[in-house]
Amino acid sequence: MRVPLHLVMDNYGTHKHEKVRNWLKRHPRFVLHFIPTRSSWLNLVERWFGHLDQKAIRRGVFRSVEDLKASIEAFLTVWNNDPEPFVWTATVESITEKLSRCRRTLEKIQPGCTSPPPARCAQPARSKYVAASCSTQMPQT
Repeated sequence: MRVPLHLVMDNYGTHKHEKVRNWLKRHPRFVLHFIPTRSSWLNLVERWFGHLDQKAIRRGVFRSVEDLKASIEAFLTVWNNDPEPFVWTATVESITEKLSRCRRTLEKIQPGCTSPPPARCAQPARSKYVAASCSTQMPQT
C-alpha cells in the first residue's frame, strides 16, 4: 500500500465539490484535513510556505529527494540566521469595516442573506413535518 498523503486545505467550497469527492474516493491515498473557518492566522503560515517555495523550490531542478531536501535545509539555515517575522498589520477597525462593506454588497444582491438563520428545535425531529413546526420554514414536498 502507498503511504497516505495528508493535505491541509481551507474550507473553500471547490474542495468539497462532488467531482472532487468522487475523485478522492477513487484515490484513497489522499486524506483531506480542513482548517477551521476564519483561521486567518493560517494565512501567515501559508505566506511563509509561499516564501519557501519562491526562494528554494520554484524553478529548481532536483534530481532526487535528497537534492530537494538540501535546498529546503539551505533555505531554513539562511532564514533562521536572520528570521523575518510575519506581522499581522490589519486593525480590528479595518477588518470590521471590510466586513460591513461585504454585508452591504451581499444585501444589495440578495436581501436578507446576512441575517442569522431561524432557531431550530433542540431535539431531533422524527419527520420533516415535525421539523417544520420547530422552524419558520415549510417542509419541502
